[in-house]
Amino acid sequence: MTYPGAPAALGAAFATMLVLGGGAAAGAACPTGQVPVAGACEDVADAAATVRAVVADAIARDHLNAAIVGVAIGGVPVLTEARGLSMTGVPATADMHFRNGAIAIPYLTTVLLRLDEEGVLDIDDPIAEWRPALPNADRVTLRMLASNTSGYPDYVDVSILPLYQDPFRAYTPDELIGLAFTKPMACEPGACFAYAHTNYVILADVLAAAAGRDMAALIGDYVLTPLGLDDTRSEQTAAMPEPVLHAFTAERGTYEDSTFWNPSWTLGRGTVMTTTVPDALASAIAIGRGSLLSAGSYQAMIAPTPVTTSPDDPTTHYGLGVIVTNGWIMQTPSFGGYAGAIGFLPGPDIAIALATTATPETPETGMARRLIGAIALALAPDRPPTFVLE
Repeated sequence: MTYPGAPAALGAAFATMLVLGGGAAAGAACPTGQVPVAGACEDVADAAATVRAVVADAIARDHLNAAIVGVAIGGVPVLTEARGLSMTGVPATADMHFRNGAIAIPYLTTVLLRLDEEGVLDIDDPIAEWRPALPNADRVTLRMLASNTSGYPDYVDVSILPLYQDPFRAYTPDELIGLAFTKPMACEPGACFAYAHTNYVILADVLAAAAGRDMAALIGDYVLTPLGLDDTRSEQTAAMPEPVLHAFTAERGTYEDSTFWNPSWTLGRGTVMTTTVPDALASAIAIGRGSLLSAGSYQAMIAPTPVTTSPDDPTTHYGLGVIVTNGWIMQTPSFGGYAGAIGFLPGPDIAIALATTATPETPETGMARRLIGAIALALAPDRPPTFVLE
């Protein structure tokens, strides 16, 4: 099956997910050619027109340079289209690659949960077996790393990580971990939610050690191959496969091309990745449905805890590598001029994936969150993802 605005070859990822996730059943309430939108059945063409209008509004409001958006409802592809420019004179296209950032985090936690299912490790094992020299290694568990409740400090702090002095510098995981622990613990293990990239750098190394295989191979076996994600890969260097969606940012005080800034500081070994919107949409569906996990592991991934629930928004909490907000299961990566998002709402099975890039007039933060929030609000006005609405 193909879908509007994308090359026919990109439809292959959907075929895999319909088998894994039972997409046909999810859309059975509407006649063929229609999908559930705002509680009623609507022609796919009309749903696509609604999304296009939201994207056009966002481009005008936030002065976006490019927006690539994919939407599927109930397993039915609605649209995958690109608007704007990759760079001057080069239109953005739906098959362009970008850095997927935090979209790789639920890949990592999927590997964790699958290794737990297979008895290779226990999610509540302390990390002392693999990294005994780390602070509180006998008290910090794999689950705490995955849920950002370890209390470990974050190295993403310009006072200790010289990102802007040399954005092309390569970092090793041990360098990043060492920088993190120049700062004090955020809290005692398990006592608070404190988002720290440090957790995922450590978790990637621990899982590779426990399984005796590198993380890129583990993600390939447990995520990419089962879903047929041929355009998603680990890229620990600044390399990106063609065609490339170029990114621009004024983070260093001057609006500049940041496409090939080195991403090695962002996550752990094997989890620094590139992708396309069709692959990201496939990921949103599989992660949102729990297609790659047992029922128990899926519930563990999306479950709240007292310390991971937002005190300001009780509808939002952090699970194991995912944000759960008013029922939506999401991730919202941002890196060096790229901002993206994936989201999935069980029930109507609304899946959204997008990548955006900025012009000099674009607000500094939130462009992808605002766009996915606006699309979600248009398609499910009674269930907006409250985390992303500003």
